[in-house]
Amino acid sequence: MNTRPTRYLLAASLAATTALVTLTACSDTTDPAPAAARERLAVAGVTIGQDKALHDALPAAIRKSGTVRVATDVPYAPFEMFVSEGEPELTGLDYDLGQALGAKLGVKFAFTPQKFDGIVPAIHAGKFDAAMSAMTDNKERQAVVDFVDYSVSGSGIMVVKGNPEKIATLTDLCGRKVAVQAATNQLDLLKAHQTACKEAGRAAIDIQTFPKDSDAQLALRSDKVVAQVQTKPAAGWTAKTADGGNTFEVVDDPAAAGGYGASPNGIAVSKKLPELSDAIQRALQALIDDGTVTKIFDKYGVASIAVKEATKNAGVN
Repeated sequence: MNTRPTRYLLAASLAATTALVTLTACSDTTDPAPAAARERLAVAGVTIGQDKALHDALPAAIRKSGTVRVATDVPYAPFEMFVSEGEPELTGLDYDLGQALGAKLGVKFAFTPQKFDGIVPAIHAGKFDAAMSAMTDNKERQAVVDFVDYSVSGSGIMVVKGNPEKIATLTDLCGRKVAVQAATNQLDLLKAHQTACKEAGRAAIDIQTFPKDSDAQLALRSDKVVAQVQTKPAAGWTAKTADGGNTFEVVDDPAAAGGYGASPNGIAVSKKLPELSDAIQRALQALIDDGTVTKIFDKYGVASIAVKEATKNAGVN
C-alpha cells in the first residue's frame, strides 16, 4: 500500500453512531425505489434524507438494486476501522461519509473489505461500483477509475497538549529532537527539510527514528522529543482519542492546512458508471454546503483535511 499515505494502525475503537430512522411521512406507492430510499439516516449528529433529483440521476441498475457496492481496506484509522476487534461491523470517516452519501442519494452504500492493492482491479472487473479507502487520487489510477475528491492530506506535526515549545511550522522543528517512524514518507519529509533549516540559519532537525509509530508516540509522551511527524489524519485521530484527548494536539500550519506534501484523496468510481460519479459529486457538494461533511471529519479530529469543493480527478501525480 505504498502509494497510499503511510499507514499508522491506531489501537482505538469507536462506538458506532449511525442509526436508521424510518420516515413517518406517507410514501409514494408509485416509487419503484427500494425501501432503503425511503429511510433517513443519522450520521455524526446530522439526520440526512434522500434528494429525489440526485436519486433519479443514478444509473438505472443502481436505482433498481438500491445498493452501491463499495470496496474498502480495513483497518486504517481514522478512515476505516472495526467497531470491535474480531467483529465485522465497520466505522470510520470513510464509512460514515459513505452512509451520508447513501442517505442523500437514497441508496445503501454497502462496504466490503478488500485488500488495498486489489481494489482498483476489482472495480475494473465489475466486482465493485466504487471504493472508499483513503485512496490517493493520481493519474495512474485515473486511467482505470474516476475520482470524486473529498479530502486533501499529507504529513502533520503532533505535539504534547498545550504546545509548550510553540511549534507552528515545519521550520520550527529545526535544531530540535523530532520523532518519526523509520522508512516512511514523513522521514523523507524531515530529511528534505534540512536544507530549509540551513537556509534559515538554523541547526538541522535532530531526527529520532523509531521502528513503530507507537514507539515514536511514547518518545513524545516522555518528553524525549518536542514533536512527532506522521500523517495528518493519524495525528488528528491520535490527538482526539489518546487519553480522552488530553495528551496531544496537532499543529495546524495555515500554509499547509491539509498537511505537508498534501495530495487529494478520492472516492474511486468505475469508469463504466459516469452517472454514479456525477451523482456522488453532487451529493458530496450538498453535504459540504450544509455542514455535514465538516461534522463527520471533526468527529475523527481531521476537519482541516476536508475539501470545500467536491472536485473530480484533481490528482496530478
